Amino acid sequence: MNRITQDMKYRQSLINYAMKYGVSKASRKYNKARSYIYFWLKRYDGTLESLACKSRRPHGHPRAHTEAELKLIHDVRRRNPKLGMIEFWHRLTINGYTRPPGSLYRVMKRLGYFQTGEHKKKYTPKPMEQMQYPGQRVQIDVKFVPSSCIVAKGERYYQYTAIDEYSRLRYLEAFEENSTYSAACFLMNAAAFFKKHGINIECVQTDNGREFTNKFSQSMINRPTLFEVTAAKMGIRHKLIRPYTPRHNGKVERSHREDQKRFYSSHSFYSFEDFAAQLAVYLRRSNSIPMRPLGYLSPIQFLNR
Repeated sequence: MNRITQDMKYRQSLINYAMKYGVSKASRKYNKARSYIYFWLKRYDGTLESLACKSRRPHGHPRAHTEAELKLIHDVRRRNPKLGMIEFWHRLTINGYTRPPGSLYRVMKRLGYFQTGEHKKKYTPKPMEQMQYPGQRVQIDVKFVPSSCIVAKGERYYQYTAIDEYSRLRYLEAFEENSTYSAACFLMNAAAFFKKHGINIECVQTDNGREFTNKFSQSMINRPTLFEVTAAKMGIRHKLIRPYTPRHNGKVERSHREDQKRFYSSHSFYSFEDFAAQLAVYLRRSNSIPMRPLGYLSPIQFLNR
């Protein structure tokens, strides 16, 4: 029973006692003022709903727009339907309007002056496309190695990741630079790695980073990157995700989050060679971890089955 219903039950009990024994006895028994009892007696009509508290919201506001101001807004807007907000407010001030632009905007919005045209259609994401066999699509992305893990200050390391959407088999490789040359080398090495496991890559999916595409480059927008040239030579289709939508590359993004928790949060690297060696060991470990989408099998077990 919620609080409102309990209060209503309490008032009904009070009113019934007052009607039977009088207001004075009810006031002493329930420790309520006589005016309180008379108030609810006047409102009570025999139903429990009549004892509910009504809204105390005021019906008006002392600083609300007056009828004269609303008529002025309507008249000026009718004569100038295409004026901008500030210019329209300036035109009103010439005619004696004294309120600020924010107040004018709120009252015009409440009166429906800005509801012309159709509302923008809400974006509905498409259902996730399920892959039917290994190699149908491989997601590729780059993870910046946290600087807290690098002992040699000033150096930057990068982890390139490729994950097969069907089997979740991953290939990781360490690089000292984040460039289209590194991405092209990684693509060739990843294709060779997946080939050893019987997987031929048909399509790779990446974000719109400069290492993958020149789509957002003003000077080289029509010039393919080395990564795109390499993918075309290998007969691999390159698919770009929607800009600023990392969830479309969700599998590789989630794997990077797991890498942060399992690997980078507890490891340090004294050199690039040390980082590459530790990453190779972690790669073997990560491909042997059971996963719920694979029926609690590891990617290697899933492929062998």
